[in-house]
Amino acid sequence: MTDIQLRRAIQYVAIANLAYFGVEFAVAVVIDSVSLFADSVDFLEDASVNLLILLALGWSLKARAKVGMFLASLLLIPGIATVWMAWTKYHSLTPPEPFALSIAGLGALVVNVTCAFMLQRFRHHKGSLTKAAFLSARNDAFANIAIIGAGFTTAAIHSAWPDLIVGIAIALMNAGAAFEVWEAARDEHLEAHS
Repeated sequence: MTDIQLRRAIQYVAIANLAYFGVEFAVAVVIDSVSLFADSVDFLEDASVNLLILLALGWSLKARAKVGMFLASLLLIPGIATVWMAWTKYHSLTPPEPFALSIAGLGALVVNVTCAFMLQRFRHHKGSLTKAAFLSARNDAFANIAIIGAGFTTAAIHSAWPDLIVGIAIALMNAGAAFEVWEAARDEHLEAHS
């Protein structure tokens, strides 16, 4: 396992995340979906995280720890955006189109599972940086399964609540990932100073 292999994996993951951000964001806007909006913002955040990781791979442990702490803060951005979208959706409670919701969620699942598998073997390779990338892809795959389920549930009961609940759950999951990355970065920071 070399830094070159890690760089290639991170590059692929960054490109895949940026590309699917555009797809999912467009679908979210068209069908007015909180969960797809949250997930699309998360794709954009993942692309940014992976680009930052590429920049920081050759840095010292202390510098990587600082970037890790910054990345932990970035992981909170999709949650904040989701809370705002959920608040506006709560006032209208119109359900999104369920078929488009499920298909977009399935596409996101394929992207995230592929990225998680690519990053899985590197998750302990550069501390908090690669851990952030792996956790992000892994958590997003679980979120995508929930989005697909929300689409099927919306089709069955014609309600906005499944989409709204999944969107909020995605925000909470991102907050948990941010905490895990912060802890790993803090440990690196302490190690760099010992």
